[in-house]
Amino acid sequence: MATRIINAPHPDVLQMLQRRMPPHGRAWVQANRVDSVGLMQIAVADLFYFSDLALKAAGVFTVELYGTCPQHVTSLAIMGETSSVRMAMDAIAAAQQSEF
Repeated sequence: MATRIINAPHPDVLQMLQRRMPPHGRAWVQANRVDSVGLMQIAVADLFYFSDLALKAAGVFTVELYGTCPQHVTSLAIMGETSSVRMAMDAIAAAQQSEF
C-alpha cells in the first residue's frame, strides 16, 4: 500500500484531484477548506474499510479517486484539517498493524 500526505496542497494539485473525483467530491472540495490530503493506493475492499475507519477516527472527508489502475486497485483521498487527516491516517496504520 502506497501512502502520502500533502500538507497545504497547492490549488493546482486540488484541481488535479478534483478531475479524478465523482461530482460529490468536487462539490465538497469547492465548499470546504482543505489543509491536507492523505492519499492511499489500496485494494477495493480496503477502500471501504479504511474510509469507514477514517471517518470514525476524525472529522475528515473521504472520496475514491478514479484512475487507470487495475480493477482491484484504487485510490482513497482523505481530506480536511491537517491534524484530522494525520489522525485518520494514524488510525488506518494502527488497524493494519493490529491485523497481523
